[in-house]
Amino acid sequence: MRKNSFSAKKKDKKKLIRGILQGMILFLGLYAILTAMFFPKKYEAFEGEGHQRETGFIAISYFGVDIVGDETLISSKRLDAHIKALKASGYVTITQEDIKAYYQDGKKLPEKALFLMFEDGRRDTAVFAQKILERYNYKASILSYANNLENKDNKFLNAGDIKTLQENSFWEMGTNGYRLSYINAFDRHNNFFGQLNTKEFQMVSTYLDRNYNHYLMDFIRDEYGIPMETYEEMRDRITKDYSLMEKGYSKAIGYVPGMYVLMHSNTGAFGTNNRASAVNEENISRLFDMNFNREGYSRNHLAASIYDLTRIQPQAYWSTNHLLMRIWEDTQQEVAFVSGDEHKKGDWNTILGESEFIEDRIILTALPRDKGLIQLKDSRDYKDIALSLNLEGNKIGSQRLYLRSDENFKNFICIELVDDALHVIEGKDNESTTLFTLDLNTHDGIDHQTMGENRIASEIRYLEAKIKYTEDMSQLKALNSLLEEKKKAQAEGLGVDEAKYIPRTDIREKGSRLMEISLKEDRLSLSIDKKVVFQDMKVSVLGTGYVALEAAYNDMGYSQRNLADSVYDGVFKALTITDLSQQRNEILYTNRLTGMEKAIYNAKQLWQKVLNWFIKNL
Repeated sequence: MRKNSFSAKKKDKKKLIRGILQGMILFLGLYAILTAMFFPKKYEAFEGEGHQRETGFIAISYFGVDIVGDETLISSKRLDAHIKALKASGYVTITQEDIKAYYQDGKKLPEKALFLMFEDGRRDTAVFAQKILERYNYKASILSYANNLENKDNKFLNAGDIKTLQENSFWEMGTNGYRLSYINAFDRHNNFFGQLNTKEFQMVSTYLDRNYNHYLMDFIRDEYGIPMETYEEMRDRITKDYSLMEKGYSKAIGYVPGMYVLMHSNTGAFGTNNRASAVNEENISRLFDMNFNREGYSRNHLAASIYDLTRIQPQAYWSTNHLLMRIWEDTQQEVAFVSGDEHKKGDWNTILGESEFIEDRIILTALPRDKGLIQLKDSRDYKDIALSLNLEGNKIGSQRLYLRSDENFKNFICIELVDDALHVIEGKDNESTTLFTLDLNTHDGIDHQTMGENRIASEIRYLEAKIKYTEDMSQLKALNSLLEEKKKAQAEGLGVDEAKYIPRTDIREKGSRLMEISLKEDRLSLSIDKKVVFQDMKVSVLGTGYVALEAAYNDMGYSQRNLADSVYDGVFKALTITDLSQQRNEILYTNRLTGMEKAIYNAKQLWQKVLNWFIKNL
């Protein structure tokens, strides 16, 4: 009885806590709705006639916004930091009409003009970006796909949502086209997947490299690259897509948005095939006032065509300084790089790049195609020390720790993580020697699939996608039969004797490594993720010297989506340096959170987890 009574009380307590939290969430949500209804804010356009035509404008386009963020969607907190920094840098948002007038009527623009976009038509983008736009008085264009307008998928904006946004002064409408669909797709093993819709593509994307195309870019081809349609059929297919888009928007909202983003050319034309490009160009010029045709560069100027505009697409992992560094690279205009905690930053000399100190993290942003470098001011006489920290920069790129370094980095001991590999490097009299190298996949004990195992897994995933989303019910029996055959081959271990498949590291892949280092006299010891790498390795740089941190661009790396980036963020978390020359092991430096700062941080983290849970589960 006591046990049951205790259990019932525990359940009642959980219900009470959950009820209180739900009430708080509902109250905050109701407050936000009532504030928006009865105290709506209005976007205020920039005043004056503008000052320049030569500089042009920059265009920034986000894939989407989520409260937490993921590989693709930027978190609302990070988006707020980006927009705040753009505002501090003097950027003023312009509209689609401003762009038209700039190219067609000779209109001048603000000194720092920004055209802001959110692509892919996600409903959560509108929800989480709204308050940020209001806070900084920024206007943005939100894009959608016409085939989602009558869709009941809650992820995407429908006709009703767009009508509501039309009444909101912070938004303009644009379009990504009728559909997001793929043709001429092969997996990495050269298996022909043919045509894939968005959901099918998402299911098999792990097994694809870059051997596929977007629906409007080319002829539909067979596995040998031979067109499966005549020119007239290709022309009719592409033109039909534009017609469906036109009808969809006209029916749903009464007009076709004037701004288009072609998915996805980046070729300097309007398709990867010249004849498909000509068909796209004809339809684009007929339907739209402007087209963003390229990605990777933010600046647009008078020499460009209004139908061949370019934008930069910040990734979800970009720090604020990463975005500002890319804009600075494109425009050479001054931007307001952020420092974060000025007191913590004051402990370091910034030699190259930009650094931001947030809570217990040091985010070191490299110069474009170069590096970032900071040096701990009071560490000149450090010799026998222990360090612990987490390295949380993306796997592609270089993060370095310098120990016993002289002022000019001619003599040093260096521990480097680069492209998911560890290197220990010693510099003596301006000459470097690599003392130790380790593949961190080996350190982790990862047993990779063979090429054959990966190939069969890819084929199975493709068949599962086709079965799940096929619209041709007559094919289901044949697809299920093929799937059973592939699963049988997988179970029998077909392909286990082939060479290993070593995945390429994508530029977006996050890294997280706990490093613990001990350097005493002529001996260096290192552990990664609580696993010993080596102990008492002999080193020959024996003098005192600085501790320094470096982040470096390391070529563009691999990207399935063919994203290019010229800037790298090193992230150094919870760095602690301890003196080993004395028995008491005094802490020489730490940026770990302590005391009230730690308590406030933990409370914020807990509250964020609660919010995230309710947003995803209510």
